Amino acid sequence: MDCLSRRKFLKLTAVGLIPLGIGHFAPSAFAKTHVLKVYKSPSCGCCRAWVDHMRSAGFRVVATDVTDLRPIKNKLGVFPELWSCHSAIIDGYVIEGHVPAREVIRLLRDRPKAIGLAVPEMPIGSPGMEQGSRRDPFQVILFSSTRRSVFATYPERNDMKV
Repeated sequence: MDCLSRRKFLKLTAVGLIPLGIGHFAPSAFAKTHVLKVYKSPSCGCCRAWVDHMRSAGFRVVATDVTDLRPIKNKLGVFPELWSCHSAIIDGYVIEGHVPAREVIRLLRDRPKAIGLAVPEMPIGSPGMEQGSRRDPFQVILFSSTRRSVFATYPERNDMKV
C-alpha cells in the first residue's frame, strides 16, 4: 500500500468510526427512518429553530402551522403543566417543547412505556431557544397518563465573559 492509499484508508476508517465514538451526538440513521410531525405556531421563530435542530440531527420533519395548539395538546394527552410552544408526534410518542434530538433518539431506541417527552415552558439554551452561551437548567420529562420521571437533566451553563 503506498502512502496516498494509506492516508485515504485512515481517513475513511476515521470517518466511519466517528459516529460510533460519539453515538447519540451524531446525526442518526435511526432518526431518518422516522417522520416527526410537528404542530407549531406560524409566527414562532423558536419553533422553526427547533425544527431546524431536529432536521440537523437527521429527522425527517413535517411541520404544520396551527393557530390554536390547545386542542392538539389535549388530544395528545399533554398535561397543561408540561406545555410548551409546539407539539410533535413520532412513532407513537409525543414530543412536547424544546426536547433535544439526542433524547428523542434515545426514546425511540429504548422504547419506554410512556406518552412521550416534554421540556415544559421555553428554557433559554434548550434547542431552538439558544441565546449565546447562556443555558438555564432544564429537565426532559418522560410522562405517561399516571406518572412522570426525569429522563435527562441539562445543567445551567453561562460561559459569557464579563
